[in-house]
Amino acid sequence: MSKRTVELELATPGVDARGEPLRVPLGVAEPDLGTEHMLINIGPQHPATHGVLRLVVELDGETVVRVIPHLGYLHSGFEKLGEYRHYNQIIPLTDRTDYLSPMANNVGFALAAEKLMGITITPRCTVLRVIACEMSRIISHMVWLGTTSIDLGAFTPFLWAFQERERIYNLQEMWTGARLTTSVTRVGGMMADVPDDFVAGLRHFTRTFPKTLSEIDRVLTRNAVWVGRTQGVGVLTAAEAINHSLSGPMLRASGVAYDVRKDKPYLDYETYDFDVVVGEHGDVYDRYLVRLEECSQANRILQQALDRLPDGPVNIADPRVILPPKSRAMNDMEAMIYHFKQVMEGVKAPVGEAYVGIENPKGELGTYLVSDGTAKPVRWRIRPPSFINLSALPRMAAGHLLSDLIAINASVDIVMGEVDR
Repeated sequence: MSKRTVELELATPGVDARGEPLRVPLGVAEPDLGTEHMLINIGPQHPATHGVLRLVVELDGETVVRVIPHLGYLHSGFEKLGEYRHYNQIIPLTDRTDYLSPMANNVGFALAAEKLMGITITPRCTVLRVIACEMSRIISHMVWLGTTSIDLGAFTPFLWAFQERERIYNLQEMWTGARLTTSVTRVGGMMADVPDDFVAGLRHFTRTFPKTLSEIDRVLTRNAVWVGRTQGVGVLTAAEAINHSLSGPMLRASGVAYDVRKDKPYLDYETYDFDVVVGEHGDVYDRYLVRLEECSQANRILQQALDRLPDGPVNIADPRVILPPKSRAMNDMEAMIYHFKQVMEGVKAPVGEAYVGIENPKGELGTYLVSDGTAKPVRWRIRPPSFINLSALPRMAAGHLLSDLIAINASVDIVMGEVDR
């Protein structure tokens, strides 16, 4: 008997005898008992909305009839701000979109700018960016796992998950000097190479991290309360997930094996050995299983990246793109000129446009740039996975209980900086 079958026997809330989710049938007239539907607000300042999201919920008793997400409480205008900044000056803005995976955002923007400019980065930079992306995947999933556990009443996994997140933050701080807003990339390279102790510290993390994952799996995966709150809740079929343009774990939990790292490879991901994790039922429980296993796969990629990390420079040897070292700029006139022109004028891109999508922790993060030949993009647009994934919330929540809405909303794994931008 499979693990899933055992758990379905334990799960009764929201599931019928066949394991199918219970839903209020649409279009079926109910007897008039003199009751009225009630409208309530959840958020925009509530921990269960995972940010400044306002959910206007129409209830029939405790059953959700309709959910309307209201956005815009965190709107910062990042894309418009980027049109008035040099390409390297935009990188700090990408930190603040999905602030739970800033390094991956930095990489996505740098790849799009480099495609626009026809730049090929160095082998060491390529591997370091893979390390940055997979570290981001782990810390983002750890935040999701910890906060979702809190939402559903489990406190200990929250502590375990955030402890692992802090360990990676220590490594990020060692590399960039910052824990949250890293700004680690530059067009054509990185802001700095990793220090000597970084590789040893990351190797230690990859050896010890699986123990925490197994503990979380032991406590949650077969827990009757966890299973009852998540199985058969917020189900999306593969067709529905595709129709909503979902990506990332939300899409893969519904059985669609689409991963940008495999289907549209970048940073040599096609040369790494890892599995695309796919669910079967498309419910909250499968989204949990997918993200938990993706942490294991990210750990595998980190180990391979450390093994293949080559020596050499992290930045391309082009003084028109990369700032010369300070020692040269202070002693060599030509280097000082290049330094001055880059700081004052910026790196110019040829006229054209470029789009690059990467597999961020929450789904496909797309960066679209349009250049008019100056050092500032005339247009910068983001394809934010959180914003698009959130569109499926009304469909998933209809017919479930109000308490199920909290679990469903958590399972989407949104960050409002990316939703509102």
